[in-house]
Amino acid sequence: MAAAVKLTSSSVASSPTMQPLYLRTGFHGSSLPSSSFSATPASTDSGCGKSTFMRRLTSVFGGAASPPKGGNPDSNTLISDTTTVICLDDYHSLDRTGRKQKGVTALDPRANNFDLMYEQVKAIKEGKSIEKPIYNHVTGLLDPPETIQPPKIFVIEGLHPMFDARVRELLDFSIYLDISDEVKFAWKIQRDMAERGHSLESIKASISARKPDFDAYIDPQKQHADVVIQVLPTELIPDDNEGKILRVRMIMKDGVPNFNPVYLFDEGSTISWIPCGRKLTCSYPGIKFSYGPDVYYDNEVSVVEMDGQFDRLDELIYVESHLSNISTRFYGEITQQMLKHADFPGSNNGTGFFQTMVGLKIREVYEKLRAKDSPALASAARA
Repeated sequence: MAAAVKLTSSSVASSPTMQPLYLRTGFHGSSLPSSSFSATPASTDSGCGKSTFMRRLTSVFGGAASPPKGGNPDSNTLISDTTTVICLDDYHSLDRTGRKQKGVTALDPRANNFDLMYEQVKAIKEGKSIEKPIYNHVTGLLDPPETIQPPKIFVIEGLHPMFDARVRELLDFSIYLDISDEVKFAWKIQRDMAERGHSLESIKASISARKPDFDAYIDPQKQHADVVIQVLPTELIPDDNEGKILRVRMIMKDGVPNFNPVYLFDEGSTISWIPCGRKLTCSYPGIKFSYGPDVYYDNEVSVVEMDGQFDRLDELIYVESHLSNISTRFYGEITQQMLKHADFPGSNNGTGFFQTMVGLKIREVYEKLRAKDSPALASAARA
């Protein structure tokens, strides 16, 4: 997933994965100089929670996201009041049949048009409309293009948001969703067996076929992400292999412009915290938080971790009150967002909690960039 702000996910210290967001701000229809906010949320494999993340993100900025009105019913684009999210699958240069004929997967760079991707992301950032292609996930064909107008916030999500250095340079913030193999397998089984009727054998074969390309082209992108959300099996249950209880790590790069990492209790310290059972209801195996400095791909990072899940989201404010630099506008905003989307996958564990937090951080980065641009825009208007 990508956007002018880049978001990516990966595993700490040695496994990078995430997608970028691109957000754009400016005055449309004028000769005033414009500035862009671009972000990439989650450069990761399919079936790993990117769609839910996008819904949480657009909710933070206001309005429900929906496909373009009157357009292709199979469009992958989502538009809300201020945000446009495009899927980088639309830059596939080969349709499903073409990939089979050439023996490549959609993860292979040879199956994607990075030149067009760069040109169109750059155009949006400059305040220009584009004619973006559409990859039809239903038919596997390349459909006629759709017109995309430059929004205030432009998010790009998909497999390769940070693969091309030219596109990376356009991003204001990036996020990578890094899902461990064990959790990814459990999620794909749930989605593809329960929702799509696939057999267990076909799911295993699909994962095995994609893994070499994932390791070669997708996973390395996480080293470029500003934030990585890493999803792992729990450590609270010995030898757990069900994948229902998750340990989630939010890995935040230090020194990123306009971004201050979240911390628990005392910034820069190493903290381990088991919340009071009388203030936070949670069934077996409980909940454990931790925080501290670390090194990830030779970069200094701050890491907040949650292992376990919540029973009552209205009690989440107890945890929220112990975190700092969370970029809320009012007391309890994270809890409010979580309650608002209680039916979203991951709302009872660290995936939804940290995705919501990252959405608020992106909003803050966007507002800081907009504030910096305001004096220049006002000066240009007076001239």
